[in-house]
Amino acid sequence: MELREPPIAETAMLIRRPVAEVFEAIVDPVVTTKFWFTHSSGRLDEGKPVEWEWRMYSVSTKVEVSEIVPNEKIVMQWSNPPTTVVWTFTKMPDEATFLEVRNFGFAGSADEQVKQAVESTGGFSLVLAGAKAWLEQGLTLGLIGDRNPKGVSAK
Repeated sequence: MELREPPIAETAMLIRRPVAEVFEAIVDPVVTTKFWFTHSSGRLDEGKPVEWEWRMYSVSTKVEVSEIVPNEKIVMQWSNPPTTVVWTFTKMPDEATFLEVRNFGFAGSADEQVKQAVESTGGFSLVLAGAKAWLEQGLTLGLIGDRNPKGVSAK
């Protein structure tokens, strides 16, 4: 396969909570662990590396934020090899937030890049759905842990 443009993972979700609360849910691991990773070495801050863990999978990744615009945008690099993730927070009417995620910079062959982009789109869609459930309803859905349960082979 030949790519004309590098693949980009993109997803978005309306979350019916104020933008400051949605932004804080992404930067503060006390909140983020309710719907995404299980442990973090710290809060997201510009230039300060942190490590996120998904202990149910025995997986971790280093995360480094290159830019934070409070309540508007977070730009970070993560994974190995590193990719870039851009979170965009748009204030909406009625104390709601439109949260968009873009992940790009995948490595490998064209097929490998496309596979990574598809998997990333699915993963970030689950993260946003989990964030919505937690922030709007106080529900912990366990979406990330249930995506690849023990006993089911990953495809």
